[in-house]
Amino acid sequence: MPTFASFDGLRLHYTVWEGDGAHRPVLLQHGFAADTNANWISTGVVAALRSAGFTVISLDARGHGRSEKPHDESRYAADSMAQDVSALLDELALDEVSMVGYSMGAIIALTVTAADKRIRCLATGGVGSGIVDFGGVDLRVVKPADIASALLAEDPALVPRSGVPFRLLADAVGGDRQALAAVALASREGHLDLSAIGVPTLVLAGEQDQLAAEPERLAAAIAGARLVRIPGDHMTAVMSPAFAEALVSFLSAPHPR
Repeated sequence: MPTFASFDGLRLHYTVWEGDGAHRPVLLQHGFAADTNANWISTGVVAALRSAGFTVISLDARGHGRSEKPHDESRYAADSMAQDVSALLDELALDEVSMVGYSMGAIIALTVTAADKRIRCLATGGVGSGIVDFGGVDLRVVKPADIASALLAEDPALVPRSGVPFRLLADAVGGDRQALAAVALASREGHLDLSAIGVPTLVLAGEQDQLAAEPERLAAAIAGARLVRIPGDHMTAVMSPAFAEALVSFLSAPHPR
């Protein structure tokens, strides 16, 4: 299984499925508490992209999947996960990719795209106006401290209601709950400069996804971004065939920029 040392020496796991070479490679970044399998393989997204001929690359974020999982909150501070994406592009000697991120992965993808010119095309899922108002997770729906409490609670009956889905997902994928709690606590409210994003962008949002509320505000904040609504909530929208279909259509289309 391929791994590489990121900018700070942490070893991260990634997977590459080779395509036909006719398309720009697609880099996938999963959501919080998920991993490559849960977010992209089991949902059919990887299969759909491969069927269309794309080379597909998926990164297990630090603290997730098969990557290293430090319990020290400082290892997840600032833009460390965005720097990991750039470090992977360095490792693979890629000068251009399209990037797809879901939920936490969408926040990472937006951050990388604003800073790294090698991202030439962007698709986000599972986020909406929380990006505009808080620079990340929508704090009106769930707070990082509640997610951490849910992950660390010894008695599942005491888990904060808003954190239950994350506790269930972490346990379903065999996640390291201490590492994931550190990831949650390291997240900080701030500003994400969406005006710095000048690449073709697709915003995908589940119609019942509370964490992707008002996705039209996110699309409006990114020059030329297109919005597509998908059936489902935060956990199920990415499983909808409509998600993969919209993604493949967008990434396959010629873009003027």
